Amino acid sequence: MELQLILEYGWVLLVLIGLEGLLAADNAVVLAMMVKHLPEKERKRALFYGLAGAFVFRFASLFLIAFLVNVWFIQAVGALYLLFIAGNFLIKKYVSKKVSVEKEGKDTKGSGFWMTVLKVELADIAFAVDSILAAVALAMTLPATSLPKIGGLDGGQFIVIFIGGFIGLIIMRFAAGKFVKLLHRKPGLETGAYLIVGWVGVKLSVYTLAHPSLAVLPKEFSHSPEWKITFWVVLIGIATLSWFLSKEVVDEPAEVVDKVV
Repeated sequence: MELQLILEYGWVLLVLIGLEGLLAADNAVVLAMMVKHLPEKERKRALFYGLAGAFVFRFASLFLIAFLVNVWFIQAVGALYLLFIAGNFLIKKYVSKKVSVEKEGKDTKGSGFWMTVLKVELADIAFAVDSILAAVALAMTLPATSLPKIGGLDGGQFIVIFIGGFIGLIIMRFAAGKFVKLLHRKPGLETGAYLIVGWVGVKLSVYTLAHPSLAVLPKEFSHSPEWKITFWVVLIGIATLSWFLSKEVVDEPAEVVDKVV
């Protein structure tokens, strides 16, 4: 049983790291454009201050979410938000075709150093919200461990979410360039990442609907083997299809992306 627990927690952590990497790469491009107008030394300082603030925010918000996670209204808001950011990306990219890195960074041109830091800080916080909610949705249905609870979360679930978020920040600071190049070579992975975010939103929606206060779905359903197998099969299917269906791009990505790290 212990081995099964370790494998299940380890698998979720690996999925979180992969998802964090892809989202961090997308976020890194935006951050690069936001600080592009600054001199190189100030650019690095602005990114450092922004990421430091994001770490503090993630750490504080994780404890807050741990104590609110079992409130069905909070679960519902989280599920709707994840579905929104996935749908918003897909509509902009494939319907209105307005996804543009240059446009994301346009309003920072001419901003002073501290104003740019503030904008990077706000962007990092927005990225952190996405990551934390996705991590919570993935971890909430993991089996209980012998570790003490932190708020409404099992100790093991809390550790998985914390490690995933911490690694996400490390990726954004030090490894984002590698993931940016991977996304440039396989652009379909970006769509796949947001589809996974949306599917995780569906997972959190199922968990919410099975909450005792709503009881739209049987409480046991969100923890049932059938639902868990369905969730992971679809998630792996999305990741696999986004890799193999993505057309390979051979030219190098823009130089500005490499300057994020």
